[in-house]
Parts: sequence; structure tokens; C-alpha cells
Amino acid sequence: MKPHLVRYWLTPVVDEQADDKVSDINQLYQQAPQLAEQGEAVVSTDELTGVQALERKHETLPMKAGTVEYQEFEYKRHGTQSFIVNFMVASGEIGMVSCGPTRNETDFLNHVRATVEAQPEIHKWHFVVDNLNTHCSESLVRFVADESDIAADLGEKGKSGILQSMKSRTAFLVDTSHRLVFHYTPKHASWMNQIEIWFSILVRKVLKRGNFSSINDLVRKVLAFVNYYNETMAKPFRWTYQGKALQL
Repeated sequence: MKPHLVRYWLTPVVDEQADDKVSDINQLYQQAPQLAEQGEAVVSTDELTGVQALERKHETLPMKAGTVEYQEFEYKRHGTQSFIVNFMVASGEIGMVSCGPTRNETDFLNHVRATVEAQPEIHKWHFVVDNLNTHCSESLVRFVADESDIAADLGEKGKSGILQSMKSRTAFLVDTSHRLVFHYTPKHASWMNQIEIWFSILVRKVLKRGNFSSINDLVRKVLAFVNYYNETMAKPFRWTYQGKALQL
């Protein structure tokens, strides 16, 4: 018995569409290069929130032979920042990056709109996202309807039609006949979103040992790394997951 220890446990939530979602996203990743040649973009999108701009009170002591690097324990807080980032699956490059203090419905809509407007030559977009409610909002449905030349009555949020509920809005957003199509990861499977792999790279290369004098300094260094990554490191991730159950 070890009463001083505890381990997190997640009670599984049944997602009746899990297998279909896994198959859909796996197929999308495999087809991304061919879709790109046809003028369609596969974009892995998510938010990295609450990124702290921490400034160490004293300088880091550099690593020496036989001695590890010493990082100052005490720091100054300069606030937090949220990033919404696109990973272009076919090329492996980072696309649009949005920065701001929040990550609400308006922030996500503005990010998607900016993404689409920046590349008018793309005639169809596939966004891989998780199940956050801002990824199936009323404003997003209206934007997709406009971009897809849908003039039908969308109903009223909470009351009727396509806008009635998250379920009805999601059903609309996954419709493959639209110009913008959203592909949702299964519940508790956001790791299937390739942008999560890149976020881990950003944390290891920039954030974990970073020293930021302000919010602006944090944003500047993140964007500088994005440029460096695209110029020297970017390549498509080799996706090998085939939908089989993961072993614990």
C-alpha cells in the first residue's frame, strides 16, 4: 500500500463515431499530398493556451564540461499568451499563426477566416480539429455557409435548424460538399491532431528553457522559431497509426 501516491485515471466515454473519425483522419493524412495537387489543403489546427512569458531574475549559467546548465529558479511573470497555429499536413510547414490574450469563438473564427483569405487559390479546405465548443460555433457555421454559397435558413441557436445544438452544427461542419470541411478527432484522442506533435517541438526548443522579458518578446521569439522551422526543419510527419487499439 502506498497512500501517498496517486495516479490519474480516465473513465472512457463512449464515442459511437470513434472508428469512423479515426478512419477519416487517417485517410485524410494519407491523401494530403494528392489533395494539395488538386488545390485542396489539409490543415491541422489547434490552440496552445496560457503560455507564460517568464523572465528569470538572474542569468542562466552555461553548461561546462562535467557541469549541467544552471537555470535561475526565481522568475518574473509578464502575463500569458494564446497561440492558434496551422500545421500544413502535405508540406510539413507551419502556416497561419494567430496570437492574443484569449482563445474564444471570435478568435478561432478570425483565425480560420484569415487562413482562407490568405490563400484564395485553395478551392477547398480540410481542418483537423478537436472537440472544443469554439470549433463548432454559430459564427463558424455562418462563415462556412457564406464560403460555400449556402443561402438556406440556418435556424436559431438553441432553438431550431442547423444552429440549434453542437450536434447539429457539427453535422453541418463535417459535410464534405462544403468549401470548408471540419474533421473532428474522437473524444480524448486529440493526439491524432498532428499540430500536437509540433507543439511538443515548440515547447522543447523554445518555451521550456526560454527567457522572455515581455509578452511581445515571447511572441517575437515564437514567430522567429516558426520562420526558422519552416526554412530548415519542416517536413511532413510520417503518420503510421492505423486505428488499432493502443496497448497500455
